[in-house]
Amino acid sequence: MTDSMTDTNAKLITAPTTAQQTGESVLRIDNLSVSFQQGNQRNQAVRNVSLELKKGETFALVGESGSGKSVTAMAILKLLPRTITRYDTGTVLFEGRNLLAASEPELRSIRGNRIGMIFQEPLTALNPLHTVEKQIGEVLRIHKGLDGKQARKRILELLTLVGIPEPETRLGSYPHQLSGGQRQRVMIAMALANDPDILIADEPTTALDVTIQKQVLNLLQELQGKLGMTILIITHDLGIVRRFAHRVAVMTKGEIVETNTTDALFRQPTHPYTQMLLAAEPKGLPVTVDPGNPTIMQVQSLRVWFPVRRGVFKQVVGHIKAVDDISFSLQQGSTLGVVGESGSGKTTLVQALLKLTGSTGSVNFENTDLVPLNNHQIRPLRRRMQIVFQDPFSSLSPRMSVEEIIREGLDIHHIGVAAEREQRVIDALREVGLDPAMRHRFPHEFSGGQRQRIAIARALVMEPALIVLDEPTSALDRSIQAQVIDLLRHLQQKHGFSYIFISHDLKVVKALAHQVIVLKNGKVVEQGTAEQVFHSPQNSYTKELLSSAFNL
Repeated sequence: MTDSMTDTNAKLITAPTTAQQTGESVLRIDNLSVSFQQGNQRNQAVRNVSLELKKGETFALVGESGSGKSVTAMAILKLLPRTITRYDTGTVLFEGRNLLAASEPELRSIRGNRIGMIFQEPLTALNPLHTVEKQIGEVLRIHKGLDGKQARKRILELLTLVGIPEPETRLGSYPHQLSGGQRQRVMIAMALANDPDILIADEPTTALDVTIQKQVLNLLQELQGKLGMTILIITHDLGIVRRFAHRVAVMTKGEIVETNTTDALFRQPTHPYTQMLLAAEPKGLPVTVDPGNPTIMQVQSLRVWFPVRRGVFKQVVGHIKAVDDISFSLQQGSTLGVVGESGSGKTTLVQALLKLTGSTGSVNFENTDLVPLNNHQIRPLRRRMQIVFQDPFSSLSPRMSVEEIIREGLDIHHIGVAAEREQRVIDALREVGLDPAMRHRFPHEFSGGQRQRIAIARALVMEPALIVLDEPTSALDRSIQAQVIDLLRHLQQKHGFSYIFISHDLKVVKALAHQVIVLKNGKVVEQGTAEQVFHSPQNSYTKELLSSAFNL
């Protein structure tokens, strides 16, 4: 997107536009109930949901994971699995037709044509075997009968419309060759290919960095103004809702508990669940650190450069500088926040600090330089350094019980006898707020927040000096995020851990970090106390991140 477009969009996002609203109803859901049949068990996911979309408005459907938001959105076009889905009651009226009673040919003529949809994760929603041109072209061929030069011309128009630079160079690209923001723009281009009357956007920015989130939302709002679309946005991010939606419905446990204009709902929520959601923003301040505490990690001129080899003899012609000349110190009991967008070097930095990838420079941890150590030499120190990953479901073995997962590190390092290990597992579970009786269950039997507590217990049981937290709250709902942040603060206060907190969510970082470094393209562009970085940023990139996070 051009600078001028970005400036215009910055103004657009400050408040939802009302110029295109007519008050005319374009879609109405009445008394919708949806259940899933699994064997002899029937689970009702949506109960008696009613809502109305008006022409030109943005309507937000808000709630936490499992509330029924996506099921409601998918039910509009009957995209739920046919074999297990039961539409128990209700109607979905579009232009006088009940879509729940429509035939498959009727629905095909509406899906992607009159009602478009943007899915939550573009990498899984896009076909990995097809190019950008083929995927958008398929939509145009099926619904518009366009092929060849006509189709290519329209595809280039759409890619230009959604802000893909040099669109001709992207026609032959596959999804894995695009950034997260570019993939989401391609999804939007596909959804807009047939100029739909309604656009359903299911968590369209969840997987994106804050600046890319802002660009995508600005783009949707600009396109809505041009095309007069109605947008139904499904999200759990109340910051997006406040800046982007005209009206809001709040869902929990399959039911809509409150519907109102955005301004009225944020100013005076009436339902306790809505009040809880609005109060669930990360709060509080980092724990107090004794200035006399020793430094447990000192990093000097750390570099991770990957060689670029070309030619028959694979000669080195350059380097990808994933981490380039980074230095910092970490005090015992304090938290260092590492922020930056995808590709900034955050994950590679963590891998270098934990000796999981080769590096040059110095990483002095508890008076030992880790860089020159081999695998055998580093192993005894690993118990003092632990990590909690972003997605607890994929980081916990599905074949191991909770007790086995938490105890594994104790077994590997031969810490204590069997009875002592079991007691340490029990104590760790209690510390993270879980019932020790649950230790014989498996990860799939727990919620996302509970699984993250298990991951924290796995780190805690080793009694480390340093815990690396790699986006530990990004996969969680806001209210669960707040609980996990409170838990991390409590554990740090009690045990004196040092944290390295990796995140692109600056609100979470602000609630935990004492020091902050901002990364861009492998380099530190700003570094200082959290107070300095958040209140007096010096670098334009830092200012952009803060603007996107706090003024989205």
